[in-house]
Amino acid sequence: MADEPMNLSVRILKEIRDEVRRTNEQLVVTNQRIDSTNERLEAMHAGLSQRIVESELRTSTAITELAATVRDMTSVLRAQNDLRPRVDRCERDIAELKGRLAG
Repeated sequence: MADEPMNLSVRILKEIRDEVRRTNEQLVVTNQRIDSTNERLEAMHAGLSQRIVESELRTSTAITELAATVRDMTSVLRAQNDLRPRVDRCERDIAELKGRLAG
């Protein structure tokens, strides 16, 4: 009878040991999955960073081209504005010449 509590204690301790081993095995698997997930996240981060850089380059190029177009249009509008008085004078002269030819 004295051995019975001792055997029960040993059996309980062995069961606890076995459960701890299973838990440790599960932790190893979980850590492997976490490592794999981290590797995938790092690869995604690198790819995303590259895509962001490429997008910023395209945006920068488009802005530069837009600025050049705005400068060109500003020059055209200024030139057109500078010619306005001359065009008005020419139109008056044409109207006057038409009036002389008709009269």
